[in-house]
Amino acid sequence: MSQQPRLIVDASVAIKWYVPEPDSARAVPILSSGVRLLAPDLIIAEIGNIVWRKVVRQELTRADAERIVTAFVLACPVEIVPAAALIVSAVEIAMQHGRSVYDSLYVALATREGCEMVTADERLVNALAGTPLGQHVVLLTAV
Repeated sequence: MSQQPRLIVDASVAIKWYVPEPDSARAVPILSSGVRLLAPDLIIAEIGNIVWRKVVRQELTRADAERIVTAFVLACPVEIVPAAALIVSAVEIAMQHGRSVYDSLYVALATREGCEMVTADERLVNALAGTPLGQHVVLLTAV
């Protein structure tokens, strides 16, 4: 029996499912791709932080922000993985590659699952390019 394909998605991709942004048209089809989507539990806080920043910048209303956060939590289109299970690897990745532990949690999950992580964070992709971790991190525009 073959295992269902998996894909790690970070908050930079997931927010595009709810807010029209550059490359949202690339992000939305991921939801219906039939791939098992995973993310560390950090994604919930990151989605909240993104919508908060958009409210502060007057890019979203408070009502829209609440709707987005509620929709994400209720629908939870990704399988949530506890950060505690990834933190040791994430800290190691962060220290070795000069990335945040937040970003490294996603990378740690991708390496643990032996699959790719898709992100809209070009700096992360560039920082890991040419390293063994680079094979696990894909820019959304390349999907």
